[in-house]
Amino acid sequence: MQMRRLGAILLVSVVVFGCRAMRAQSGRASPHESTMATVDGSRMFIEYGRPYTRGRQIFGWLVRYDEVWCPGADEATYLSTSRPLRVENLSLPAGEYSMWILPTENEWTLIFNRDAHTFHTAYRGRDDFGRVRMRKETVPANVEQLTFTIAPNAGAPGGRIAMAWATTKASVGFTVGE
Repeated sequence: MQMRRLGAILLVSVVVFGCRAMRAQSGRASPHESTMATVDGSRMFIEYGRPYTRGRQIFGWLVRYDEVWCPGADEATYLSTSRPLRVENLSLPAGEYSMWILPTENEWTLIFNRDAHTFHTAYRGRDDFGRVRMRKETVPANVEQLTFTIAPNAGAPGGRIAMAWATTKASVGFTVGE
């Protein structure tokens, strides 16, 4: 009886680990990327998974309104900044933060969470550092892959963090603190 159990456990282990190894070799469904910028002396980057629209309706269907969502795939999207930031009305110390969004039909909120290295479905509100309102707009052409940018303001201090996917772009302004 014990030999059968041991054989069954061994078989399950071979199948599970073999499938994981094959998936790792074939790559992820959503490639991962980083976007980097230095704005007013702050080295910043966002690391995230880049899912495709693949013809799907994204906002209001795949990404439900009124539910916290991690913009990305696999590991949670996170921001790293080498200097403190003032994001709208929120003072964000230098460090790493996972980024989450609470989308509604009319207004979006960006959430910075202290748990920077977590999975994209493991949101824990108790670890929120703060929330800021985002500027949401419709873009004229479909953005097939979720895309983040960090861009300095032209001729002024600070910059903008933006996320675009499908026909929606949401962004937030920031300045670099001392």
